[in-house]
Amino acid sequence: MSTSEMIRHRFSVEQYHQMIDAGIFTPDDRLELIHGELIKMSPINRRHAACCGRISYLLECLGRRAMKRIQDPITLADSEPQPDVAIVRWRDDFYVTGHPTPPDIYWVIEVADTTITYDRGVKVPLYLSAGIPEVWLINLDEDCLEVYRQGKSEILRPGQSLTPLQFRELVFSADELLG
Repeated sequence: MSTSEMIRHRFSVEQYHQMIDAGIFTPDDRLELIHGELIKMSPINRRHAACCGRISYLLECLGRRAMKRIQDPITLADSEPQPDVAIVRWRDDFYVTGHPTPPDIYWVIEVADTTITYDRGVKVPLYLSAGIPEVWLINLDEDCLEVYRQGKSEILRPGQSLTPLQFRELVFSADELLG
């Protein structure tokens, strides 16, 4: 069978959850469901982990106005990605009954070094098409912050700052996000 003749099986979010519940995957598998396909996630290197930790620290200012979820799943129509950071509506049950969905999500942040092409070409459009109003892509290799909002994008460099759409009182500098 040639590559063009290969048949792919797409999984629904429900089927994916059933496989997880059945123990088919181990925590070390590091998978996410993207457009119905299982995608193996890249290992997290020190630089990436440090950036996620820095972002988590900077978002402590949200308090109980919103929750920050670090590398936890969100549920979209045919996908269950695990963004590096998702800022979501506060819920007292901490989403025990289901992962956040687009109406719950204020913005997501992806940190990229080795995955920049995939994050920019697949994950950012996935988030925006699901109705997530804002996506920040921290591009560690080019030392910049790519900000995507419905219909527009901009690149911030060290020395510049930005304000999230949903929390206009907060100001983050590219320097503090990039480290």
